[in-house]
Amino acid sequence: MQRRFLLPSSARKKAARVTLPNGLETSSCFKCKLPQNIAVLNGYGVKRIVTGCPHCFNTLKNEYPELGGEYEVLHHTQFIQQLINDGRLRIADGNPFKGKRITFHDPCYLGRGNGEYDAPRAALQALDADLVEMRRCKKNGLCCGAGGAQMFKDAEKGKREVNHERTDDVLQTGAKVVATGCPFCNTMMTDGVKNAEKEGDIDVKDIAELIAEAADLL
Repeated sequence: MQRRFLLPSSARKKAARVTLPNGLETSSCFKCKLPQNIAVLNGYGVKRIVTGCPHCFNTLKNEYPELGGEYEVLHHTQFIQQLINDGRLRIADGNPFKGKRITFHDPCYLGRGNGEYDAPRAALQALDADLVEMRRCKKNGLCCGAGGAQMFKDAEKGKREVNHERTDDVLQTGAKVVATGCPFCNTMMTDGVKNAEKEGDIDVKDIAELIAEAADLL
């Protein structure tokens, strides 16, 4: 039998008042799905959620509590750093990124949106890599260009693409790896590196990929 979980009517009324910026057409879908998601998560007794996306992290952490969705929400870079700190995840002695120059692109909703700058960098430092910062980083970071649903529509008028501008920041660091913490950032930075014709010189990888390749997981 299919299990069904329902929120109290008061919570459903709150959900009806939720609005999204810029009049996005998805607002009605969000209003509908939010209480349903919370009811299912609460029904299964979920206490902790790890996200691979900063946008999901922001929504679950900041939007869900008002309707009764109270969870410990972690971005995956925070979770990875916790595992490293607790000794449950160990980096292999001969990891392939030791001494390699790496730069980290701050996802907007992880960094400027929620103030998390340390966890991803700490995870990268565990690789014993040469971590270098772009000139626009942390609270002064530049968007990858996918924000505001830009990734899913034609580019707006302007002098150049945002991700190409961001790739210039990468090139100035001389980094051989661009570390990301967001699937959208990963896509946009990969496209930027391709546009700069640097595919053979610069790798774009999520921090989880870097740790998986470097960790002693056996």
